[in-house]
Amino acid sequence: MKQYTVFGSKGFIGQKMVKVLRLNGHKVWGPNRADPDIYKRPLGHVIYAAGVTADFRTRPFDTVEAHVCFLSKILKEAKFESLIYLSSTRLYSGVSKGSEDTVLHVQSQDPSDLYNLSKLMGESLCLASGRKNVKIARLSNVLGGGDDNFIASLFREARKGQILLRTALSSKKDYIHVDDVIDLLSVIIKGRHSIYNIASGQQVMHGQWVEYFVKLTGCKAKVESGSPEISFVPIDISRIREEFSFTPRYIFNDLLWDEN
Repeated sequence: MKQYTVFGSKGFIGQKMVKVLRLNGHKVWGPNRADPDIYKRPLGHVIYAAGVTADFRTRPFDTVEAHVCFLSKILKEAKFESLIYLSSTRLYSGVSKGSEDTVLHVQSQDPSDLYNLSKLMGESLCLASGRKNVKIARLSNVLGGGDDNFIASLFREARKGQILLRTALSSKKDYIHVDDVIDLLSVIIKGRHSIYNIASGQQVMHGQWVEYFVKLTGCKAKVESGSPEISFVPIDISRIREEFSFTPRYIFNDLLWDEN
C-alpha cells in the first residue's frame, strides 16, 4: 500500500484517479489547496491534476494560480516521494511535430495562449526545481466520462435529435480513453524520460464522430455554413509505446457514453 495525494481530486481525471487508487488498496488524500496540512505531512506520491480547462480565457488569474503558483509552493515546501504534473498536448498548437522534444511556440498577445504559457511555466518549474522523481504528462483529449469537452457536447446534442457542427467535418484531433490515462500515470514515474505524451497517436476527424453519433442515436446532423477546419498536429507516442508497450483502447465504444 502506498500513500498518494491528488490535487484536483474533484475534477474529471482526479476523481477517476482517486477511485482507481483506492480500489487498488492505496491510501489517497485529496486536499483542498488551502489546507495547511499540505506542507506539514508527507504527501507520498503526488498527482498534480489541479487546473483550469474550458473556461481559462475568462479566468486568467485562476489559471495561472492553478498551473503555476500553487505548484511552485508544492515544489518548494511540500514533502513528497514523487510528483506527476498534468500538462497538455495543446502545447503543440502551431508546430509541425507533436513529439516531446519539439520546440514550442506561444504568443503572449494571443488570449488562447495563456493556457499554453501557464502549462509551460509549470513544466519548467518542475524540471528546474531540483526535486527528484518529478515527471510531466502531456495529456491529449480525454474521453470516458466528464461533460465539459467537445465530444460530450456532441453526444448531448445527438440525444436531443440533431447535431449542429460549427467546425468542418475534416477537422481532427487525438483522443485517448481515460482508463489509458490512469494506466499510464501509474507507470510513467518509473520511466527514463522527464516528459511523456499521454495520447492515442491516432487522429479522429469530426466527420467520423458525426457518423458515429448518427448511427448510435439516429439523430440528424448539419454543418454550419462556412465552418472552419480546426486540426491539430499528430501526437507522437513512441516513448510510451517503447517503454511501456502501450496500445491505446478503441475510442468508438458505446460504454464511453453511459456516464453522460
